[in-house]
Amino acid sequence: MRRQVPGLSDKVLTQRLHELEEIGLVRRAAVGGHEHYALTERGESLRAVLQSLYDWGRAFAAEADVKLAP
Repeated sequence: MRRQVPGLSDKVLTQRLHELEEIGLVRRAAVGGHEHYALTERGESLRAVLQSLYDWGRAFAAEADVKLAP
């Protein structure tokens, strides 16, 4: 996640992940001394909605001639 959101501080990332964990959208697991996060069933249920928003945003950006980062 760190690589996909450049400029996001460790503090903010940690806060957001803890918030998502508290509301049951992600779960945390320690693996080999590192923390890993995965979507819960509730989090997975949002996948189609978020994909639709992403698709809409990309289409709107193309129409508005907005350049998106790769």
